[in-house]
Amino acid sequence: MAETKRIKTALVSVFHKDGLDALLKKLHEEGVKFLSTGGTRKFIEELGYPCQAVEDVTTYPSILGGRVKTLHPKIFGGILGRRTLAEDQAQMQQYEIPEIDLVIVDLYPFEDTVASGACEADIIEKIDIGGISLIRAGAKNFKDVVIVPSKIEYQPLLELLNRNGAQTEIEDRRWFATRAFGVSSHYDMAIHAYFETGE
Repeated sequence: MAETKRIKTALVSVFHKDGLDALLKKLHEEGVKFLSTGGTRKFIEELGYPCQAVEDVTTYPSILGGRVKTLHPKIFGGILGRRTLAEDQAQMQQYEIPEIDLVIVDLYPFEDTVASGACEADIIEKIDIGGISLIRAGAKNFKDVVIVPSKIEYQPLLELLNRNGAQTEIEDRRWFATRAFGVSSHYDMAIHAYFETGE
């Protein structure tokens, strides 16, 4: 069935690692390859799973104090590329863009940082750019990609994997996309409120 998609490669980029290990274990058992950056990559490798560095795909290191890690055509092309569109597939092959079937993200804790009474410079640094972009890209291309936008969705994905293995139906991917746009909307509203009121 064309709407059934197999998860072969997962991009994992999270701030909080708690609760992630069970999900990674199941994905590894299902033969899913991991792609990650920095601390998340170290966490995955310490669990004993191989993990390709995003830098190896993009050929760029993490730059600007970590502000730019995943923001690259080879990453976003891998998420946004339409699997059934010949033109997209040809360009992905031309530019050696790997398909990314699952994106697991946990955004910087903006609201917690504001609530802690941190200074404005620290608060600004907790405005997530790469993560929120990954969420929107994965959700936009839900016909091909599963997006896990926060740790709240770890358990639903694990339950899905336990039922069906590393494959999803269009209804599953749409459900995760709906959650993703909810996370994105809430996050932007919190940032807007801070700029509007300073609280």
